[in-house]
Amino acid sequence: MPKLAVVVKGWPRLSETFIAQELVALEEAGLAFDIWSLRHPTDKKTHPLHDRLQAQVRYLPEYLHLEPRRVHTAMGAVCALPGFDAAAEAYAADLARDDTANRRRRWGQACVLAHEAGSDLQALYAHFLHTPSSVARYAAILLGIPWSFSAHAKDIWTSPEWELREKLSAQSHGAAFGATCTAFGAEHLQGLADDPARVDLVYHGLDLGRFPDAPDRAPRAKGAPLALMSVGRLVEKKGFDNLIDALALLPETLDWHFTHIGGGTLNSEMRARAEAAGVAARITWRGACDQPEVIAAMRKADLFVLPSRVAADGDRDGLPNVLMEAASQKLPILSTPVSAIPEFIDTGVHGLLSDDAPAALADNIMRIADDPALGPRLAEAAHDRLHAEFTMMPGIKHLHRRLQALLN
Repeated sequence: MPKLAVVVKGWPRLSETFIAQELVALEEAGLAFDIWSLRHPTDKKTHPLHDRLQAQVRYLPEYLHLEPRRVHTAMGAVCALPGFDAAAEAYAADLARDDTANRRRRWGQACVLAHEAGSDLQALYAHFLHTPSSVARYAAILLGIPWSFSAHAKDIWTSPEWELREKLSAQSHGAAFGATCTAFGAEHLQGLADDPARVDLVYHGLDLGRFPDAPDRAPRAKGAPLALMSVGRLVEKKGFDNLIDALALLPETLDWHFTHIGGGTLNSEMRARAEAAGVAARITWRGACDQPEVIAAMRKADLFVLPSRVAADGDRDGLPNVLMEAASQKLPILSTPVSAIPEFIDTGVHGLLSDDAPAALADNIMRIADDPALGPRLAEAAHDRLHAEFTMMPGIKHLHRRLQALLN
């Protein structure tokens, strides 16, 4: 059993290539670990990147009642662990404020992890600061070992403040360290931590070796068809309802087509919205695609649009990797100034950042359509910035050093 356990919400997941990229790079840098997944996979496809990972993947009971013998055995065994009293106290305190099936499930999963990982385990590292970190924290207390996390977006902005503060405090068995992928998120978490140094800014960046060189992009002829595309889950924070409404506002004289890649809970709703808006015939819904398919689509497109916004529950994007992937192919970008997107894109320099209102999105699409030189100029600058400031290895070296320091 490796000395490090990595806790993830699900494995593998098409929408979380940033996690797969990081874990493959850490493994290739010499770090040994097992993956402990809270859920079984639901995607029908995987990325080639997933096939490169050599770590063993272990699945915790997704629902406790489905594996009663495994759960009961673990719960009985952990009572003998030196950290049981402290872990049970932490769990009880959390349950008093969040008495849900989800919370009880995290305790059961932590007991299984602590029991099955055994005494050789020396540290845990969780991706996402909500449920995976709850499992890692309880298991770490049970075993008397340190834990750490990587926080991203939804986990930061939809978790209750009391829980974030406790996961960031030594007095409440908080993480030895945490990393997050945006300065926007890091500043927020540092403000909640007992010690701001507990939280590091570590951009995911891109492993540019996985991507083909950008195609030679000749300026699009004025009046030529405009191929728009986007990649993202069909959920509220991605703002695709506003984009559909924006597409309906484009002038009839513009010959355009929009391709969407990704699944999501609002799939039927977005298709119906496109029908109602009269633009369904100009939209291709491709569903979930693997990364080679995504890159191939980017190489054919003229404009990448990601109309991110803050959802009603506070959920929002961090710095979506798809923006950097678009930049790797010199695909012009139109997005919004939400969260950490401006950390990569200065509007008017590396892309266009628009208000998420349909009229504003439509106006910015027309800016690209009407000025054939604008898109290539912005895309060239974004490509240069990607290569200069947002490559993968600086972050991997930092995480490798931090995680190695947790291991005896």
